[in-house]
Amino acid sequence: MEFRVLKYFLMVAREENITKAAALLHLTQPTLSRQLMQLEAELGVKLFHRSKHSIILTEDGMLLKRRAQEIVSLSDKTVQELSHKEDVLSGEIAIGCGETKNMLFLSEQIKKFRQKYPLVQFSIHSAIADDIKERIEKGVLDIGLLMEPVDVGKYEFIRMPQKEKWGILVRKDSELAVKESINPKDLTNVPLIMVKRELVKSELASWFGDYYEGLQIAATYNLILNAASMVERGVGVALCFDLGAAFYEDLCFIPLAPTLETGSVLVWKKNQTLGSATSQFMRYLKNAF
Repeated sequence: MEFRVLKYFLMVAREENITKAAALLHLTQPTLSRQLMQLEAELGVKLFHRSKHSIILTEDGMLLKRRAQEIVSLSDKTVQELSHKEDVLSGEIAIGCGETKNMLFLSEQIKKFRQKYPLVQFSIHSAIADDIKERIEKGVLDIGLLMEPVDVGKYEFIRMPQKEKWGILVRKDSELAVKESINPKDLTNVPLIMVKRELVKSELASWFGDYYEGLQIAATYNLILNAASMVERGVGVALCFDLGAAFYEDLCFIPLAPTLETGSVLVWKKNQTLGSATSQFMRYLKNAF
């Protein structure tokens, strides 16, 4: 596969129209169509369902789109890392982040670092730990802010300063909203919106003890903003971290009792040559601690 053709493919996948994609790529429509057919022949799969007015990705096409995006992103990142001037620190630092109060601390360090090195840019990808680790392995992300539990055996890491406190997110008109804390029994007959990550579920199962088997799981989530929307619409109550009252607006957070807390770590791959900007940022963070 030629890198140039992958970019053509991504443009067509985005526009879902060969005529529009050809115009944006400054190609003729027959030329672009021929390139796509050659790509399909090379891969031995059909990438698009074609109609008179649009084209839609097949299942194989969606897989190639995900891989092509990773390849193009990694290529662009490599070019940025190799294009820095010797006397001026520049480049992009890609960080994967879970939803955590420690992002406030990290954001403060990013601000201070950019005051010193204004040509350095940061690319932030929000996701759960499993997705972030996969992207670190592929080289798409440089650093990951991961919620524990996480196996740090193959990573260099810095433990973040703040623990995350678990609780539930409920509507202010809920019967549970008047409680100062929530125990496992309080949630036995309540529709729950549960975290999706299996390792975290195991920790929550330990907190619930014998009550865990009787829980009513209404939905699962990986990002709290979506869970908050479901809580607001009455789907259930969400088990989540306390991200601050201002985040929830018309909802309220109630901590668990007994208290359940989770740590977080900032990780990067062991024995990996980091770009100059990333290396400098990691040295800066270690000094900040």
